Amino acid sequence: MIQKSKLIILFFFLIIISGSSGFYLLEDNWSIFDSVYMTVITLSTVGFGEVQPLSQDGKIWAMIVIIFGVSGFAMVVSRLNTSIIEFKEYKAKKMLKKINKLKQHYILCGFGRMGAVIAKELHEKNIPFVIVDINEEKIKIINELGYLNLHADATSDNTLKEAGIMHSKGIAITLDTDQDNLFVTMSAKNLNSKCFLLSRCSKQETGRKLKRAGADKIVNPYIAGGHRMTELLIAPYIEDAVSMNTGQSNLDFVLEEVKVDELPHLYDKKIKQTNLREKYSLIIIGIIDENGNKLINPSPEYSLSKGHKIILIGDKRKISSFFNDVNINVA
Repeated sequence: MIQKSKLIILFFFLIIISGSSGFYLLEDNWSIFDSVYMTVITLSTVGFGEVQPLSQDGKIWAMIVIIFGVSGFAMVVSRLNTSIIEFKEYKAKKMLKKINKLKQHYILCGFGRMGAVIAKELHEKNIPFVIVDINEEKIKIINELGYLNLHADATSDNTLKEAGIMHSKGIAITLDTDQDNLFVTMSAKNLNSKCFLLSRCSKQETGRKLKRAGADKIVNPYIAGGHRMTELLIAPYIEDAVSMNTGQSNLDFVLEEVKVDELPHLYDKKIKQTNLREKYSLIIIGIIDENGNKLINPSPEYSLSKGHKIILIGDKRKISSFFNDVNINVA
């Protein structure tokens, strides 16, 4: 391919040099610049007119340049386009070879806002994955980020096979429509029944269909986002929170990150002196100090101070009870 590019460039310069030489030798008082300029505007067929009035020999040479030069120039452009296409095919084949070597990887179908976040998280954790998207503009962005990808239709079984679904560990389906997500879910389940399937949906009814189609987990970003905003609205003192409900029992526990600044009664107290476990069945599973350093499963002897953040885990009602007792308003 590099050799072909060199030949194209060489041919292009030969056309310019030969055409310019002809005008320079045949016409009187023409400078080298005039000759080159005349050759370029002749080859480009822009119709600017002659630099100076042409002699009969000059007109004959101009016709020769037009007949052979323009056709040769068109061949150069055609060959260049072919080379670009071949280069894209070469890159696609090279990408496919890398994908074929993947084992126990993840497949992301769709590179929208949700897909982009998933890809970023996996990349930061050095977890192998491949993205499938049919949108050319998105593929350009994916290539710039350096992610493995397939520019193809995720609803095609062949595409999923090329993405290595037979050897994949899981697949996240975040296409634009629920119908496409449902179709890919069914296809993926048929191709690899052991693969973990996570699918996005925007309607509750589609979520039930996705479950029946074989999806292991369903995510509705609107419902999840609504729950998250509600938690932050009614409990602004909480820095961060994760709520989990099994859906099969009354167990509803949360993981919450709270500033010690909001709990002045805990200043300079050791964890064992807080009585959080004994009174509220709450456990401090992590500490973030004023410098951002994280400590997981801190010792009961660890002293809390202003500027710290504590990560609490426990039943949602117990945490609400705790905050009520320390005069922090909760809903």
